[in-house]
Amino acid sequence: MTQTRFPPSAEPEPQPLPRLPQNPEFDADSEGLIPPSEAEPAVVQGVPHKLTAIDLFRGITILEVVAHHTSGLALRYAVPDTLSFLVLQLINRTLHFAVPAFVFLSAVVLTRSLLKNFRPGRYFFRRVTRGAWPYLLWSALYIAWYVWTGQRPPETLTDPDKWLFYLQYGKASYHLYFLLVALEVYLVIPLLLPLARRRPPIALALLIGAALQLGIYLLNREYLRLPFPASTVVWYMLPVTVGAAVGARLDEFPAWWRKYRVFLIAGAAAAYALYLPQALAYVRGEPVVPIVYSSLSWAYTTLMALTVLGVAYSLQRFAGAWRVALGVTGMFSLQVYLIHPAILQTLETIHTPGGDPLVFGLTMLGYFLTALILPTMLALLLADTRLSRLMFGR
Repeated sequence: MTQTRFPPSAEPEPQPLPRLPQNPEFDADSEGLIPPSEAEPAVVQGVPHKLTAIDLFRGITILEVVAHHTSGLALRYAVPDTLSFLVLQLINRTLHFAVPAFVFLSAVVLTRSLLKNFRPGRYFFRRVTRGAWPYLLWSALYIAWYVWTGQRPPETLTDPDKWLFYLQYGKASYHLYFLLVALEVYLVIPLLLPLARRRPPIALALLIGAALQLGIYLLNREYLRLPFPASTVVWYMLPVTVGAAVGARLDEFPAWWRKYRVFLIAGAAAAYALYLPQALAYVRGEPVVPIVYSSLSWAYTTLMALTVLGVAYSLQRFAGAWRVALGVTGMFSLQVYLIHPAILQTLETIHTPGGDPLVFGLTMLGYFLTALILPTMLALLLADTRLSRLMFGR
């Protein structure tokens, strides 16, 4: 997910959920977040809500995000050419599908919503308040954070060229490029509605998306030459196209998953087996063929996104506090995504990882849990407040 080399049976009884935002303008179904056949209803402090597969998908993916960034931190302190270093590299490269997965999910829920009711004025206003504003705010906060923590010089704050660079390419912090990509997805999805209205089969959407993605890659290589293509939506047209197709057929997806999951999992495993050696070579600084590496990365991450959505639907059949915790974490995934890098950097400053492999591993596990739990708790405390809407757009 980071762009840095190292030297995204019977239904269970309703589960109680924490307090949720009570925004009178928010209609979860019109936002495309609650497929009608998806989940059991629950009432929390008088507020109806459904713990959906979308929540579980977000929960799984945000766990992957925090684990991916924690493993990246650990690699800076692990001893090279050791078993633990190799394991960390394997974990880091395996957990590299979060941004494509979140892009895929954005395409799914937005397509479903817009096919039901596309009002351009309302749509773009909500995208500004829920997408553009958090991007600008958190870019400014992280620019200040990096100066305050000594990672950038103070002159950064008064350098308009730096600000323009950070905002243009999502570089205020290493993770904020996703919010920039999401803003561009908001512009692309309405253009894909004609395709979505035709409700293409998911397999056909994979082929269309792959052809479109390869064409954009060649166009960029020969003509566009974008300086940071992975910080733009053009690098994610495969998951966007597949997400639009899934969004058009979301009510049918659980049945599709049950019918084809063996083939999907096998395809994802095959793509992973081909992708992993290329990914390991890349992080080790060894030469790779760019089009081969990128193609395998697109195949692996897109098939993983589909697989995670299928797994999320499968998890709907299970009851238990763990499922509630996963779903709640997913509900506040944006807050976790925005805050966790600052927590990891703070923990790294307070206590530099080290020691024997067991101590080192336990330390990194503590980092992971802290970076995951603290933002979730903060989001719960701020739920349904003006401060939450100011800070996170929701």
